[in-house]
Formats: sequence, structure tokens, C-alpha cells
Amino acid sequence: AHYIRTTGDAAILDEPVGFVGGPLLDADEDERYFAATRLPQTATLYEHCVRALDRAMTQGDHGLPLFGCGDWNDGMNRVGREGRGESVWMGFFLYLAIGEFLPHVRARGDAAHVARLGAYREDIAEAVNAAGWDGGWYRRGYYDNGVALGSKDGDECRIDALAQAWAVISGVAPPARREMALDAMDEQLISTDDGLVRLLAPPFVDTKEDPGYIKGYVAGVRENGGQYTHAALWVVRALAEAGRRDRAAEVLAMLCPATHAATPAGVERYKVEPYVVAADVYGAAPHVGRGGWTWYTGSAGWMLRVAVESVLGLTVEKGTHLVLAPRVPDTWPGFTIEHRRPDGTSYAITVENPSRSAARVVAATIDGVAFPVERSLSIPLAHDGARHEVHVTLGTRG
Repeated sequence: AHYIRTTGDAAILDEPVGFVGGPLLDADEDERYFAATRLPQTATLYEHCVRALDRAMTQGDHGLPLFGCGDWNDGMNRVGREGRGESVWMGFFLYLAIGEFLPHVRARGDAAHVARLGAYREDIAEAVNAAGWDGGWYRRGYYDNGVALGSKDGDECRIDALAQAWAVISGVAPPARREMALDAMDEQLISTDDGLVRLLAPPFVDTKEDPGYIKGYVAGVRENGGQYTHAALWVVRALAEAGRRDRAAEVLAMLCPATHAATPAGVERYKVEPYVVAADVYGAAPHVGRGGWTWYTGSAGWMLRVAVESVLGLTVEKGTHLVLAPRVPDTWPGFTIEHRRPDGTSYAITVENPSRSAARVVAATIDGVAFPVERSLSIPLAHDGARHEVHVTLGTRG
């Protein structure tokens, strides 16, 4: 953290990073296990980032990025194995990733990549809202044969949570479509009674299309129509960012492993540890609510991030400011959170909601001194090793 603060992002992007290599897949191969070889050449971290984006910036017949042998969902490994299938989700993801990386490209004066990245980002935004929109929600993509995946006209996987969540997270969806997509997702994929968020519905069983090995899972298990917690947490982030504060907090609480095991009946149904995050939760009878793989999932990190950043609203911006913009329900009386810096500086934050209206930050003090706020609180980070007391009041207006 000290290195980042004193030398800045530019120096980090100049760090030399090596490469590993291996054989290309044969035409009839979807995947291969092999031991990678460390190569002698290096490139700066910036060049690695640019190469990764250059590699990802593909476009198919609908103008969308190619699906390949799986995008985020590696179980959909045959949607685009012939090189023509396209991914709507990848469009949302690349739009956001490019947008966050472009400031570094501009800062380096890399005019060629500024132009290329910017043009591709505009094309993708247009494509996902043209070929990606299904009339009531966003499609998941297209198979190699041009058949839409995640469409109301499909036989199975008519809606996918990943596409709806990222339509919001990426900022690509126009306001009206954002609300329609979230409504459809909530109605068809979030089950309060079952305490889970299904990744897609209905599951793959009899479709004549070949999405990949996801179809080999029993209906309602893992990615095939069960809850895949990684994506379910992005659902919470999307709900929070769209201003659906009550629903975001409700669904987050629903995903918490302790909630699943809050009663003896819940323990019997969940069957896995109540103190670690499960990668998946079964979504079909007779095993609805049963936890899947535990201990290894990256969903644990996302649960922490979504709780702290999306619901409690605490983030660090540009490494220089601590920002608090809570998206908590009006019914919450408040909360406390402590932010500790690597240099020993800490911020003990107390948030109060006396009027039971949590729409915005209306007042704040730091170490007893009033601090100006707009809709959120932005505090320049100190590096003094001291403990700072922050008191925040939520309300409807200042």
C-alpha cells in the first residue's frame, strides 16, 4: 500500500511481468490440461493489460464479443466453440473494463489504443442494446448457429441473472430497460420462499441446442438452474446500484450462510457449514436449499465486497479518498464500520438514520468537526497513523 501511495499507478503499470506459454488447442479440442512453460521474455504490466484487451475485443455477426469455449460461465463451453457464438454478458463486462482502464491509456499518451478502445466500447454499447435486448430483459448471447440464448422464445434458459445484473453494473442499460430487466430477474430468478437466487431458468434438460457441459448437471444443480453464489452477489450489487435498497439488503441477508442455517429445519436442509460461503445452492426438488461446494469459492470475497461497497456504501476512490454513500433500507436505524489503512490510520464510522429515511448523507463530522457533504461523504485519506471518529447522519435532504 505504501508503494502504491508514493509511486502511483503509472509506476506499477511499468513493472516488468513475465509470460507463460503452452500449445494451442487443436481444431477438435475444447480444452487441455498441461504444464505451462515459463518464457524468457517480459513486458510491462501496462502492455499485458493492453494485450488482454486486444485479445478480448472480438465481434461476431451481431456486433457482440465472441463467446468462445465459455465466457464467465465455463459450463457454457460449446455455445461458441465454432467461433461464431456471441456473449451479451461479455459485452457488458468489456464496456466496464475498458471504461475503467481508458484513463491509464490516456495518461500514457497511447493515442492508438485510446481510439481503438473508445471506438470498440461505443460499438459494444450499441450492440448489447440492439442484439442483446429481448423485449423484457437482456439475452445471454447467441449460439454458433445464430439461435438466441436467454430469450423468451427459447425452450430452456429463457432468462439468465448474469446478463440482467451486469446490464446495470456496467451502466449500459438505459433507465427504462434497467428497471424492466431487474423486474424480470426478481420475478423469475429470485425466490424469497426458497432463500436463493437461481442463475438461470428454466434449466437445461431437453433443449436441442448444445450449451456445453452445464447441460450435464442435474436440473437445478450448480450453474444449471441452481444458485451460483458468485452471480447472485452481483444481483445484489445491481439492485443496490439501481436504488432498490430494501431488496438489495433483503437478498444479501438471504445469501448469508448463517441465514440458511438459522433454524434446525434450515440446518437439515442446508447440510453444509453455516460459517463459510457455499459456491452453489441447489434449486430443484427434492434438494431445494441444499448447499454445494464450500471453502474454496471466490464468492466469499464478493460477499464481503458487496456488503461493504454496495450496501454499506464504503469505497476507496483513486487511493486518495474514503467515500461513504450508503444504500441501506430506510428501516435501518444505522450501522458502524471501521476502515483500517496499512499505515495504521483508521476510521471508526458511525452512521445514524434518525428519520428512518436513508436516501442520502445529510450531515457528517470528522473528529468532532463538521465536514461538508453532498449526497455522499468523501474524505481525503490521512496517513498519520491515528484513529479518526466519523459520525454520519442519513436523511432525505441537507
